[in-house]
Amino acid sequence: MWLFALFLIVPLVEIGLFIQVGGWLGLWPTLGIVILTALLGTVLVRRQGAAELARLRGSFERLSDPTRPLAHGAMILASGLLLLTPGFFTDAVGFALLVPGVRDALMKAIGQRIKVEKLRMGPQPGPMRPAREEVVEGEWVEEPARPRDPDAPPSGWSRGGDRLH
Repeated sequence: MWLFALFLIVPLVEIGLFIQVGGWLGLWPTLGIVILTALLGTVLVRRQGAAELARLRGSFERLSDPTRPLAHGAMILASGLLLLTPGFFTDAVGFALLVPGVRDALMKAIGQRIKVEKLRMGPQPGPMRPAREEVVEGEWVEEPARPRDPDAPPSGWSRGGDRLH
């Protein structure tokens, strides 16, 4: 229900703002501002998105918690969508999401409502992997390779049969 209200209220707010700003500045300056904010937003989203992607890759390389770069990347993506949507309200929210402090505050507020059990990296004990792996000792004997009969059909275990190319 709240999503329906959002889809109803946001366009009404945008229409009201267009009428107010258009009456104050005129049609062409208003349209110019909308186009300028879309272009500026695109540049900023590309820069911040690339930086956040680099942070995400770095967290994967270090095997550290990727939660922050993932959340910031998602908010930057949402910011880009809002900035490409024509309107003053969506532009204001989009530009706000480009500020790292706003993203951190939003992430903290959302984090209080979501419970994450634990993030684990690498192999962990579980139903398929025992907490302590047991070593099974044994002996093996390598048998000498038998010569292959050249008239025998290919075994099918390799692409070219048993012939070497």
